Parts: sequence; C-alpha cells; structure tokens
Amino acid sequence: MNRIVLAVAVSALALAAPGHAAENPIVVQFKKGQFEDIKSGVVFAIENRGLVINTTAHVGEMLERTGKDLGAGRKVFVNADVLEFCSATLSRRMMEADPHSIVFCPYAIAVYELPGEPGKTYVSYRRPAAGGAAAKALKEVERLLADIVREALQ
Repeated sequence: MNRIVLAVAVSALALAAPGHAAENPIVVQFKKGQFEDIKSGVVFAIENRGLVINTTAHVGEMLERTGKDLGAGRKVFVNADVLEFCSATLSRRMMEADPHSIVFCPYAIAVYELPGEPGKTYVSYRRPAAGGAAAKALKEVERLLADIVREALQ
C-alpha cells in the first residue's frame, strides 16, 4: 500500500516539474536579422495564404509613448508590432463548433526586438486553448500560426 502512495506522489511531482509542465501558451522563436526584414517575411507568409492583415498594432511605440506619462523609464522594446489577421474558413469552423471561440479571433503574431540584443528579432504567437467542441478547429489555427512563423523564419 505504501508503494502505491509513493508511486502516486512521485508521479504527481514529476508532472508538476518544469520539464513536464503543460506546454507554454506562448511560442517564441527568433532569427538573426533586421526587424523590418523579418516583419516583412511574416507579412508575406500571411498574405501568401490569401489572408489579410486587419491591424498592425504598434505596441512598442505605444509603450514608449505612454511610459513617459506613467513615469516608467525602462525601454521594453526597440521595435514591436503585433500583426492581427483571420482566416474565414478556420474561424467559421471554430465558431460553428463553439460560438464562444470568438475570443480566439483575430489571430496575432508579434514581431519584436529587445534592447541589448541587436540584430535578433523575435516572432511569437499564443497557442489557442484547444479544448471543447472547437478543439479540432483550434488545432488547425495553431498549425496555421506555426506554419506562417516557420515560413517567415526560413
């Protein structure tokens, strides 16, 4: 009996350990190169799929501008934009399965540079929570995001 309790406790600890933790909801990759070149690569990878960028959020500029008003002096990004877009096909599939999945649309890919890391540009996205009735469609959205980033960083 004690061995069973010990085995359960060890299994629980192993699952809670950082190496076995659930997948990080944020996927971060980087490439050596200029911010504008890598951002253009992401834009082309999105547009190559017949998708349209709805919004480019200039997050870096916003933080820089508002930081002064807030008395924050730390520079968070050298450059930082978030590209927002949607796929009518995947979004319809996702929302027909579960209308509450609307929160996953639009999809977003961030492109940014950090201070102290010249020539290194990051590209990241959120993994959509793939649960419930829309799980299959959400996995397709995640695959789309991964494919776009992979193409952009080649």
